[in-house]
Amino acid sequence: MFKRRKRAEAEIPSASMADIAFELMIFFLVATTFDVDTGIGLVLPPAAETTEQVKVKQSNIAKLLVNAAGEVLLDGELITVPQIRETIKNKIKQNPKLIISIKTDRETSYSRYIEVLDELKLAYNDLREEYSLRTFGKSFKDLTRDQQEEVKKEIPIRISIAEPEEVK
Repeated sequence: MFKRRKRAEAEIPSASMADIAFELMIFFLVATTFDVDTGIGLVLPPAAETTEQVKVKQSNIAKLLVNAAGEVLLDGELITVPQIRETIKNKIKQNPKLIISIKTDRETSYSRYIEVLDELKLAYNDLREEYSLRTFGKSFKDLTRDQQEEVKKEIPIRISIAEPEEVK
């Protein structure tokens, strides 16, 4: 009678499977965006050939300590983070050569440290804005580059960040 032919079973060709997997991997690597933490934007002083120690009067240093619990002490007095801005502005107005020394406990949360640093920078930004309006009659952001440099020279940001340690 009739002879049945054996049909080949349907198969998915796997010869190019590795190529397809590789192309998908390349596609996702190129098409995916990664969040990159940029860190803290601080301008470091230029590297010196020799380290020269300069003696600074204690009256020209404001000590800002942040303990493990996130409490902030300014010259030994407990203050809240929102108070830092106005307090530092007043201290700098009284003593333009003031250096703010920040010291944290090793257990201090990073977010608390950033909050304190942000408040300090806002204090300096406010002082620069006030100086710009008083001197040039314009906001700091509306000044020319040369005028901004003059304001920065007149009101430099003097923040010293000390090594973390056990702060009580």
